[in-house]
Amino acid sequence: MVEHGNVPGQPMIDVVRSPLRFLKRVHGELRESDHVYMVLVALVIGLGGGLFAVWFRKLIGLGNQISWQAGDYTIDYIRQLPFWWKIVVPSTGGLLCGMIIHYFAREAKGHGVPEVMEAVALRGGRIRPRVVVAKMFASAICIASGGSVGREGPIVQIGSAFGSTVGQWLGIDERRLRTLVGCGVAAGIAGTFNAPVAGALFAVEIVLADFGVMQFSPIVIASVAATVVGRHYLGDAPAFDVPQHSVESSYELFAYAVLGILAGLAALAFTRFLYFAEDLFDKPRIWPPIKTLLGGTLVGIIGLWFPEIFGVGYEAIGQALHGQMVWHLLLVLVVVKILAVSITIGSGGSGGIFAPSLFIGAMVGGGLGTLIHSIWPESTAGPGAYALVGMAAVVAGTTYAPITAIVIIFELTADYKIMLPLMISAIIATLLATRLQTGSIYTIKLLRRGVDIHKGQDVDVLRHVLVRDEMRRDMVTVRSDAGLISVVSKFIEHPGSSIFVVDDDRRLLGVITASHIRSAMADTSTLKDVLIAQDLMQETAMSVADPTDSLAEVMKRLALYRGEVPVMENGRLVGVIWPEDVIQRYNAEIFKRDMASSMASSLGGNRHAESIPAVKNTSMVEVPVPASFVGRSLGTLDIRNRFEVTVLIVRQRDGAGEDVVRASPGADYTFRSGDVLLVIGPDDKVRCLERGQPGTE
Repeated sequence: MVEHGNVPGQPMIDVVRSPLRFLKRVHGELRESDHVYMVLVALVIGLGGGLFAVWFRKLIGLGNQISWQAGDYTIDYIRQLPFWWKIVVPSTGGLLCGMIIHYFAREAKGHGVPEVMEAVALRGGRIRPRVVVAKMFASAICIASGGSVGREGPIVQIGSAFGSTVGQWLGIDERRLRTLVGCGVAAGIAGTFNAPVAGALFAVEIVLADFGVMQFSPIVIASVAATVVGRHYLGDAPAFDVPQHSVESSYELFAYAVLGILAGLAALAFTRFLYFAEDLFDKPRIWPPIKTLLGGTLVGIIGLWFPEIFGVGYEAIGQALHGQMVWHLLLVLVVVKILAVSITIGSGGSGGIFAPSLFIGAMVGGGLGTLIHSIWPESTAGPGAYALVGMAAVVAGTTYAPITAIVIIFELTADYKIMLPLMISAIIATLLATRLQTGSIYTIKLLRRGVDIHKGQDVDVLRHVLVRDEMRRDMVTVRSDAGLISVVSKFIEHPGSSIFVVDDDRRLLGVITASHIRSAMADTSTLKDVLIAQDLMQETAMSVADPTDSLAEVMKRLALYRGEVPVMENGRLVGVIWPEDVIQRYNAEIFKRDMASSMASSLGGNRHAESIPAVKNTSMVEVPVPASFVGRSLGTLDIRNRFEVTVLIVRQRDGAGEDVVRASPGADYTFRSGDVLLVIGPDDKVRCLERGQPGTE
């Protein structure tokens, strides 16, 4: 008989378990104090984000040493290298970067900020931990090999993925997990730029779009912590050596207003050409790393004549800030940089657009400043002042975040005298860009996916739902000569708030709402023989929907209607859309999308089965679509009745190789090769479905 107190190895187990139990108890007590707990976690994320920013810059330096045989190369050094070197290095870097993205984490493609914004808006801040490693190495290789991108976007995604990983590991709820993602974003920007205020503002203005105190406090803590780490390892020097500038004359403010207009136009050109390049590279159906190889080759060819476009471009920005470039080179570099950045990111490379925006702004501002200073040398500042202000203006025009743009340049200069020109140019650039283009350089990618983070976060969940699917056909109508009593009785019998006036061919003549008839009802006895429906109705020429319209469009226009929305087909009234039905369908689609996202993230990308609690021999499984299903619709196959399983989700790949999740697909959905079905049902029936043959085993 063995005594429990003398089990071999038991003392060692107790030594390990005791500290773990103590830490678990302390963690539980800290979680009871919500604000203190979040501040402590934010401090950890800030320190970690600062370290990642340092490691990322060190990794880029190592890549520079391997690629160019110089840890911190200069433009003159690159010019002296053989031409083949300047082509082979970007090409090789593009290939390696593309392979990391393709095989390890496809979220690391591009500049990364839209992916972070989407994770915050749609997935509760959940980001895969592997993104930290994939983004760090893919972007470091891309930048170090000459890819014309910045390091700020990658560190935003790295920091946010780290913050999300910490939050998921601690089991933090979605509301606070979003805040921790913002902490990671702020830490990355602050550690990179040595700008704690700009880091915090970037997180709340661009990524979270929430200035609430409960969210802002932890983000500030994380930003400060990352700045301390960055200054310890990288020094307290600003990102740019900026000379002091001032406004020489009040009339000079008009020149800065002109700069704001030019910067806004440059920002629009940059944004549109970037997405044009992405569309261009997405069309060929070839192995993605081949595209990044081609992109690197093209950038290398451009670099033969303009080595300033290689990498982050800080040296060229510094030359513009000190007025060391001629005006025609400055203007040429605006065009060349837009081309090089668009090729790098469009081909599938990994890197940010923040530094390229600074580059473009410095060149636009420097070119204008050189011209103006040559005409009025006594009344204007030097070209460097305009280059500095142009940096903020183009950043504001691309990101639609003027506060962040102004503050980050102010933190770089620590000179209040330049603040007024910064504000004028940045605001004008933002106003012009927002007037001419719907989304920023970050949100356009999300809008293309049907995600509008500023309008209910995803109004377009209804974009696949047609009006005909939700319209009611039992609308209430009256003839134009119907008397007042007849109209009033219709309102009493009808639960809605609108009655439609039609002719004998059911052509819509007008609409009568409860508010229109209220005044007439006050004196029914006098007006019953005087007023008819034609006197009470209002014209509805602009307030109609078509059966083939998207329900998303109807929802966006609901504010224009005072009741139900008439549905017209071939000029005749065929139905009516009730606002309550639209809202109910919207809530249902949001629920299905969130359920799909939750289940898809829990199961991951590989086939995996989970048993359903309290239900014997029933599982939820991801099943590759059987070959016999390809090309046939869900309704035709009648899977639910034939196989006795339910299809919850269909996961497919789009043209860019990214996963697209369809929650509760409709009966008309046609299966494609490569689809993966998330199904629930008895184990034996699921196995039959995998074979594509109904029956029992």
